[in-house]
Amino acid sequence: MTVPTYPVESAPSPASSAARAQLLHGGSVEQYRRTIADGVERVARRVATVDRPGTGVTPAELAPLVDRVDLDRPLGDAGAALDELENVYLRDAVWFHHPRYLAHLNCPVAIPALLGEAVLTAVNSSLDTWDQSAGATLIERRLIDWTAERIGLGPSADGVFTSGGSQSNLQALLLAREEACADAVGPAARAELLPRLRVLTSTAGHFSVQKSAKLLGLAPDAVLAVPTDARRRIDPDAVRAEIVRCRQAGLVVMAVVGTAGTTDFGSIDPLADLAGICAAAGVWLHVDAAYGCGLLVSPTRRHLLDGIERADSVTVDFHKSFFQPVSSSALVVRDRRALRHATYHADYLNPARMVEQRIPNQVDKSLQTTRRFDALKLWLTLRVMGPDALGTLFDDVVDRAADAWRAVSQDPRFEVVTRSELSTVVFRYLPTGPDRELADAANLHAREALAASGLAAVAGTRVDGRHFLKFTLLNPATTVDDVGFVLDLVATHAGRYVHDHTAALTCPVG
Repeated sequence: MTVPTYPVESAPSPASSAARAQLLHGGSVEQYRRTIADGVERVARRVATVDRPGTGVTPAELAPLVDRVDLDRPLGDAGAALDELENVYLRDAVWFHHPRYLAHLNCPVAIPALLGEAVLTAVNSSLDTWDQSAGATLIERRLIDWTAERIGLGPSADGVFTSGGSQSNLQALLLAREEACADAVGPAARAELLPRLRVLTSTAGHFSVQKSAKLLGLAPDAVLAVPTDARRRIDPDAVRAEIVRCRQAGLVVMAVVGTAGTTDFGSIDPLADLAGICAAAGVWLHVDAAYGCGLLVSPTRRHLLDGIERADSVTVDFHKSFFQPVSSSALVVRDRRALRHATYHADYLNPARMVEQRIPNQVDKSLQTTRRFDALKLWLTLRVMGPDALGTLFDDVVDRAADAWRAVSQDPRFEVVTRSELSTVVFRYLPTGPDRELADAANLHAREALAASGLAAVAGTRVDGRHFLKFTLLNPATTVDDVGFVLDLVATHAGRYVHDHTAALTCPVG
C-alpha cells in the first residue's frame, strides 16, 4: 500500500498573518474584548450625553464626509476607525431613546436584547439548517410556539422569524395565494386564475400589502382598499359586500388583511368580525399586528386583540412594541402545513430525506436562506425581564399617548384626528380666519424646521388630502412635559411661517 504524501504547507505571508489576527478565534479573544469594549464605551458615552434626538444634519452636509473616506486605504486600527466613525455616524445618529423622539415606529431597546445582539453576532449562527445552528434552531422554535400560544392559534401553529413586517406580510400573502391556487391543476389553470385573485385591506393598511401583491405577480389592481369608519378601522360590512361583488364579477378574494395597529392611527380593525366573515366565505385572514403585537403581553389591554386567535396568519414585529433592536419579526400561521409553500429542498443544504429523519431545518419554512439568530434577543429579554415587564412598558406608552391626545385636543392651536387605540396622535397646527388656507404649508414647514433644529422629531402624513403631523410614542420615558414642549415648538414654527407669509403678502412693494 502506497502512503500518500502531502506538500509541505507554506507559511502565511506577513500580510496574511496580520489579516488573520482580525478574525475571531482562540488566539484573538483579548483583542476582541478590547475592541468591543471600546466600541461599547463610545456608544455608552453618546447615549449618556445626547440632549436631543438628532443634530439636524442634512444629506448635503454629511455626504462629503462620507465620500472622502478612502475605503481602499485602511486605518489599521479599530480605535482610529471608531474615531472616524464618530464623525460620519455617531455624532449625527438619530437617538430613539431620547424622550422627544416622536416620529416613527422606532423604540428604545432593552439591554438584555443588546446582550443577545453581541452574542449572536460573535457566534454568527445561521438559522437555515440544524448543522449550522443547533440550539439556536430550538430557541427560535420555542419562541414561535410561545408567540403562537400568546396569540391563541392552537396546537397546529408554527412560524418563522423574518427581517420585518414587510417580509412577514409578503410570506403570509404567498401562503394565501398558494392556498387559493390549490385547486388550479396545471399551468394553464393557474395562469387563468392568477389575474383574478384579489386582496382586501383597509385604506389605512400598510403599503407592504400592495408591494407584496406586485412581487407575487398579481394583477396591478389586485389589492382593493376597503373604507374605514370614523375610528379609521376597516368596515366589516364593506368587506362582506366586496367579497360578494368580487365573486359576482368572477374574481377570487384570496385574502383579507386586517390590521392590529395601523401605522398612522394606531387603529385596530374589528378582528372578530373579520374572522367570522372570512370563515363563512372560505377566505384566508391575515392579521398585520406588526405594531399592535405588544398587546399580547399587556396586563390590561390584551382584549383589544380579541379575534386574532382565529386568523390564518399573523405578523408580529418584536422590534416595535417588544423593545427589541432591529431586526426581530416573525410570521406565525395557524396550520403549519401552509408553510410547505415556502419549502424547497437542495441536496447540498436540506435534502428531502432530512424531513424523514426529523432534522429541524428552519430554511424549510423561510423565504431567506442565510438568516441571523435574531430570536436570541427576545429570548434573553424574556429570560431577564419577563413578558409582564414588557407589557407594562407598552401599557405606559399607550397611557402616555392618551395623555398626549388629550393635550392636543384641548389646545386651540391644533386640530386632532381620531383617538388612537395604541400610541399615535395625528394632528396639525390650524391657523385661524383667512390664514387657515396656509395650514398645509405651515405644518410642512414646522416639521422641517423641527428636524433641522434636532430638538425633537415628529412624523408627517396626509389625511383626506391634507398635511398632518404625527406623534408616534414608543418610549416609556416620554412625559407630558416632553409632549407639551414639542407642541410649543411646532406652534412656534408654524405660527412664524403664517406670520411671515402674511406679512410678505401685505407688505407694499418698494
